[in-house]
Amino acid sequence: MNLEGFDKTFKPSDSDYTLADKWIISRLSKTAQGVTENLDKFELGEAGRMIYEFLWSEYCDWYIELTKSRLYGDDVKSKQTALYVLSTVLEKTLRLLHPFMPFLTEEIWQKLPHEGESIMIAPWVKETAVDEVSEKSMNVIMETIKTIRNLRAEVGVQPKKQSEVILHVTDESLSDIIKSNEIYLSKLAAAEPVKFLKNGESKPEHAFSGVVEGVEIFLPLAGLIDIEKETARLQKELDKLNKGIESTKGKLNNERFISKAPAEVVQAERDKLAAAEEKIKALESRIASFKF
Repeated sequence: MNLEGFDKTFKPSDSDYTLADKWIISRLSKTAQGVTENLDKFELGEAGRMIYEFLWSEYCDWYIELTKSRLYGDDVKSKQTALYVLSTVLEKTLRLLHPFMPFLTEEIWQKLPHEGESIMIAPWVKETAVDEVSEKSMNVIMETIKTIRNLRAEVGVQPKKQSEVILHVTDESLSDIIKSNEIYLSKLAAAEPVKFLKNGESKPEHAFSGVVEGVEIFLPLAGLIDIEKETARLQKELDKLNKGIESTKGKLNNERFISKAPAEVVQAERDKLAAAEEKIKALESRIASFKF
């Protein structure tokens, strides 16, 4: 981790923390609690799994990405707060990981801000209060980001291309949370602009949609992709599937094949037919959605 420009004497106040900061700190506390309990029970595999999931899936995959705009932004206090949380959480995670990887964790730990001569004699991580509210709020933000990404991928939008996203917040308690953290949608899902449906407004037509807890997500298609080109591509794929289905049906309608082929081979053909028919329905639905 590059800590260039980090003031090691800096310590944020509670008001300096963003939702993402509060979330990762809470997740660390919950992970420390789980790891400690499992080590006490000699459940080493489960303890190791919890550290792995936290470090890679939450700290690396999410928190680092969520802080990048702050690290390269002009707000000095926000940058220092992000660096403080990044280094503090990593340092504590290394202490949790130390029993499993003593030499590597010592090497990394020595390069981070720390107290003491060695991670071997550093105190075990103390659990702090878990912030369930921040965790729930951040989970909604992350699920919204994942859904937007999936919708964009479904229609073949280039990752860096910004696209309009319309949100219908059905749980009013989430409205202010999403609006105040809209930047996460912009930075991690290329959602620009993000619009919010007001009460009584009609839901957008000709848009792909998804749902997460308390939020409906709409990705308008107009101007986003070349409708004619995408329709042609999907139609070509549909034609190919239909030809394949005819071949599969031919086999399954052939009594000689049914009677002589092994049961698992016959079942594989039936499964293949069912999967193809399901995909055809999805493609037909997609093509229909392009007809404005």
